[in-house]
Formats: sequence, structure tokens, C-alpha cells
Amino acid sequence: MFSRFPFAEIDTQIFPASYQSARRQWLEQQTDLPYPCQHLRFACAGKGPAGEDLITDVLWLGEQQAENVVVLIAGTHGVEGLTGSAIQTDLLQLLARGQPTFPQRTALLLIHALTPWGFAWLRRCDADGVDLNRNAVDFSAPLPENLGYAALREALFAGDAETRQRLFDQFSAQHGRVALEIAISGGQYHDPAGPFFGGQAPAHGRRVCETLIEQYALSQRRLAVVDLHTGLGPYGYGEIICDHAPDSAGADVARQWYGDAVTLPLSGTSSSVPKTGLLDYLWHAAMDEHSCYVTLEFGTYSTDALFEVLLRDHQLWAQAENADERLAHSLKMRHHFCPNDTAWQEMVLVRARQVIAQAIRGASF
Repeated sequence: MFSRFPFAEIDTQIFPASYQSARRQWLEQQTDLPYPCQHLRFACAGKGPAGEDLITDVLWLGEQQAENVVVLIAGTHGVEGLTGSAIQTDLLQLLARGQPTFPQRTALLLIHALTPWGFAWLRRCDADGVDLNRNAVDFSAPLPENLGYAALREALFAGDAETRQRLFDQFSAQHGRVALEIAISGGQYHDPAGPFFGGQAPAHGRRVCETLIEQYALSQRRLAVVDLHTGLGPYGYGEIICDHAPDSAGADVARQWYGDAVTLPLSGTSSSVPKTGLLDYLWHAAMDEHSCYVTLEFGTYSTDALFEVLLRDHQLWAQAENADERLAHSLKMRHHFCPNDTAWQEMVLVRARQVIAQAIRGASF
């Protein structure tokens, strides 16, 4: 019988200081789990700041033949893995104590540090500047165009924040705020140094997901995928964002499982605007009409603040001589995407327990 999560004993000390400490803490939780386990490791090219190897770890909990699978993804956007790792660690600690117990025929698939290079270096992207959450496009076809991005490219790399904001305001006045956000963050495929670059070939995290879908025959199971993100929306709130088409079976399932809290970018009800090449789309292709994929997005600071901290990050990484300044800026990246605020961290863990419980219940009954 499925049991709900307890909402006591919230331990914010599990929010990690780094990729290394996150991975060590996550691995340590696997020793006392009362379920059959399979651990997979996917090595990523490159090294971390301390010369550490970069690994995406995957843990399957439960019977191999389970009909239902709850997939929990941390670190699609590298630096956001600080929070995603804490949520997964919290879940593993609860499972070790028997809270919750999983229903029969349901397994759990944890994907930890899907973009490990960005996690280690406190960036959203990988070593090639690729945003994994814009990478799920058909690279054998002509790549999508983002004319708004091209129009704003000079403004994005302006050295003066006031100048940049003035140009953004002009674009927004002419085309609207939604058009501005799509131009900046909707995805672009021709500027590797710029933000929200979708790449020109499948990235590490996409290849990991494709391997898991095939290896575990996930297209033959009911799936509840929850992708953990931070940095957009109201402070401390976990928004359930559904990028299925509004009139699709996936959107219907999301509303059945998560209720009226579900928001849809394509309907204009989300803090997120529609985007190109989302990781969601890769998983959508493997899902039947009884499955769904949602992003659980924990808000921090304003969208303008998000753009500012990201644009400065890309500016600094485009200039090889700015190593010391890049290191200092990485602390601002950490602050935006994982605030060192006990109240925020408590809100995140409580909300994550709630949504994971909804996913388990929805996929299992």
C-alpha cells in the first residue's frame, strides 16, 4: 500500500556545497534502501574545477519488470542540480526509513547530474555552451531560427547593464514581453557563446536519456517524469509546468495527477514561455496516453535577474582571460539558482515531497 510522505523532519543541511559533495552524499544514501537496486554510471567528457571526474549517476529502485516508472531528473541545467540533488537525497533518506512505501508494479528511476560539467562549474550549460533543455531537436533537419535572438544579439553582450535593459525595454515595447522572453530564452542554434544555445548535435544528457529509454524499455511502461529545475517564478514556489500540447493526452494526465496547479506554457498560463528543443519532447516521444512529463520549477528571483546573471556568465566565459572574475560570478549563479536561505530550502523540500507523492500515486493507480 502506498503511504504519503511525512512533512516533519525537514533537513536543509542536505543542500550540497558542490557537485563533488552532492555526488558523495547521494551515493552514500544507497546502502540501506529496502528495494532491489541497479546503479549505472555515465561518464561525461571534461573535468571539474578540482580535476574530478564528471559522472551522471542513475539509480533504478524496484522490480525490473515494473509496469509503472516514476522518473526524477536532477541537473538538466547543471547548477540547478544543487537543488535537484538535495531533493533526491531527501527522497532516498525517506525511502530508507520506509516512508513512503512504493506500490507494487511501480519502480523509481533517479537520474542525478544530467549535465555534470555545468553542475561542477556552476553553469546551466555544458562545456560546449549547450543548454540541454534546448537540445532535443532533429539535427538532421535545418535548425530552428530565432529571429528575435538575432535582433537582440548585440544587446545581450552589451557590457553595460543599463544599456542592455534599455534595449530590452525597447524590444518589449515594440513586440511585447512574451516575445522578448522567447527571443532571449526560447532557444537558438547558431551562437555557441550565447545563452540558451541548443547545440548542433545531441549532448551528453540527451544521449543518457535515450540510452535509458531503450535499455529499460520505458516506451512500454507508464511513465511519470518529474524534471527538477530552479530559477524561474515566485520565490520558493514549485510550479508544475507541463509542456505537452494543451489538447493532448499528456496534458490531460498531468491535470488528473496534479490538479489545477498545472500550468501550460502553450496556453499562456505558466511563468515559462514556449521553448524549442525541450528535453520533455524526447520523453514525450516515448510516452503512451497514460503518461506525462512535468517540470517542477522552484522560483527564486525575477526573470530580469535571471537574464542578467546568465548573460554575465556567458560574457565572462567568452573571454578566456577572466578566470578569476568567472569564479567570483559563479557564486552569483549559485545564489540565483540555489539561495542559501533556510526558509526557501524548506519550501522546496516540502513541495517536492508533495509533487513526488502525486507522481507516484498518479502513475500507480
